[in-house]
Amino acid sequence: MEAEYDFSQGKRGAIDPTSLGKTRITIRLDNEILAWFREQVHSAGGGNYQTLINEALRQHIQQNCQSLEDTLRKVVREELERIER
Repeated sequence: MEAEYDFSQGKRGAIDPTSLGKTRITIRLDNEILAWFREQVHSAGGGNYQTLINEALRQHIQQNCQSLEDTLRKVVREELERIER
């Protein structure tokens, strides 16, 4: 190694600090899932596929946290619509 490099004050760890309210994790996703999110970002002209995955997870949680009353209303509407056809 060249003598001009001095790593004595170097620090190990992530180059970019993690934003407040976010946690860095390791997750295994199917290749097809990851490819789909990357393609969505590419088709949109850029962005961050991880942000897109985060938003998809957030929407899934919000949809599954509906109140029982909202869920029942939705089911009744769907069933009435099916019967009326």
